[in-house]
Amino acid sequence: MKICIVGAGGIGASIGARLALAGHEVSLVARGAHLKAIRAGGLHLIDQVNQVEQALPLPADDEPALLARQTGVQDVIFIGLKAHAIGAMLPRIAPLEGPETVVVPAINGLPWWYFHREGGALDGSSVRALDPNAEMFAALDPRHILGCVVHIAAEVRSPGSVHYTGGRRLILGEPDRSQSPRLLRVCEALQAAGFDAVASQDIRHDVWLKLIGNLSFNPVAALTGYLMNQICADDGVLEVIRKVMLEGMAVAAAYGQPMTMTVDQRIDLARQLGAARISMLQDLEQRRPLELDAIVGAVLELGASQAIEMPVTRLVHALAVARTRALGIATDVSTQKGTQ
Repeated sequence: MKICIVGAGGIGASIGARLALAGHEVSLVARGAHLKAIRAGGLHLIDQVNQVEQALPLPADDEPALLARQTGVQDVIFIGLKAHAIGAMLPRIAPLEGPETVVVPAINGLPWWYFHREGGALDGSSVRALDPNAEMFAALDPRHILGCVVHIAAEVRSPGSVHYTGGRRLILGEPDRSQSPRLLRVCEALQAAGFDAVASQDIRHDVWLKLIGNLSFNPVAALTGYLMNQICADDGVLEVIRKVMLEGMAVAAAYGQPMTMTVDQRIDLARQLGAARISMLQDLEQRRPLELDAIVGAVLELGASQAIEMPVTRLVHALAVARTRALGIATDVSTQKGTQ
């Protein structure tokens, strides 16, 4: 297949590199020093999961329209951007899209498409913290979308070099919960590339299962500087994690997604990532905007819409926002509440 990775950071580049090794025609949308290094020496994959190290010469550009002239319409587009960068990019990837192109947002947090074909009273609505004017739905017809939940760890430690450090699971699902041929085809490609790719029957449940962890671990990592294993070894910090998880689980249940996993089971799942540097900590250290809207703000918004009290989550969120301001990091935090 022709596959474009839009946002060749840690997760996107790792997925792209593994797919290229499996024989697919992979291209990358990257920028800055990272793009320059990829053009000069290829994408350098240091795969600690599969014990592979290789430089891959892949087409790369910072402008999707120019990349489309080289590679043509894509079969699959993986979006590996931070949540707050997606809105501006969606109109730009149009030249890469055809009628049958599948778009897979491999992103953290609550996705902007969450209520597309959800089937309930909020079907078709947008989350105002993520897409206040439904501009993202206008920029990309949501029929192209396959949901994706990522359970791998990776980071770009130097320009052109990606370290894939842990996990194999990628969960994909149709917004309407169907087991479509395109869903199975993409999962098969990822399986052949060395991932544990799962075709979900309810991708929103999988979104919440990961989001409960991100909601708690990510801002705490940014505040403490802890790696995942350090958080899990600190009983005092774990108590905060547990309280935030319980508040998030109450919101998930209010939207028809009661968790089938206990708090301690969810923490045990996080422990499997070992000494991973969580994405929000990576962003803080690189002085990049944190995904606070998608990971925390959107959940607070949905909780407020259901009159669910979330005092510990609000406290952690306020501290994380204050931390970014103290460091002079631009924030993506929205002041809007409720759904539209």
